[in-house]
Amino acid sequence: MRRLALLPFVLLVSAPALAWIPKLDDSTAKNVIDAAYGRRDALSTYLTADLSVQNGKFKTDGAVKVFDGGDACLLDWLAAPTAFEKSGSRPTSLTLSGQADQLSFQAAAARDAFKNLSVADALKDPASRLPDGQLRLDLVVAGLADLKQRAAYLVRLKGPDGKLLSPVRSSYVNDWKPGADGRQGGTLVYYFEPQKNGINANDKVDVLARTEAENNCAYAVNFDLGQFY
Repeated sequence: MRRLALLPFVLLVSAPALAWIPKLDDSTAKNVIDAAYGRRDALSTYLTADLSVQNGKFKTDGAVKVFDGGDACLLDWLAAPTAFEKSGSRPTSLTLSGQADQLSFQAAAARDAFKNLSVADALKDPASRLPDGQLRLDLVVAGLADLKQRAAYLVRLKGPDGKLLSPVRSSYVNDWKPGADGRQGGTLVYYFEPQKNGINANDKVDVLARTEAENNCAYAVNFDLGQFY
């Protein structure tokens, strides 16, 4: 299950330029494992944008742009972020991650179990991590009328060439539960293959999302793939 704590997006994007690792190599794996065991500074293995609204602004200020539907889409979201019966559900966070983040979880679990994890052991089982070249997107939403509507979300990546990239598969985290209003909240998961569609490991991409609402509103959140491993 994805971590629930959200790192401030502004801190992540101001970090020294890194590069998303489509396929773990020995050097990156060692750095990730060493960070998990406290042998070196922590690494940025994922990027999160906090889309919750506070005092009329997104907590990650300026993160969300309107892709379709006009400025009213964004103004309505900021003015009444929990008016779900009128507007439909809302995304509350977006997180991009890859193989390095999965290894970070694996290494932390081994550490907590009082075991050592070597680079060779970490890399010997490809089935335990994302396929090479895949990116994972965790999209947390609130306010769905029912669980069937999870399939109504439309999510795409838009690279520098402007083409829209569909996910190769999608799933759900087992964290769905109703809120006080009876509406459902939880995590949608999408997997993309950016490099097969001309997106490089240090490009900037837009995550595009349409909710289940019957309107033209679609939103864009920009991520820099060069800011995490």
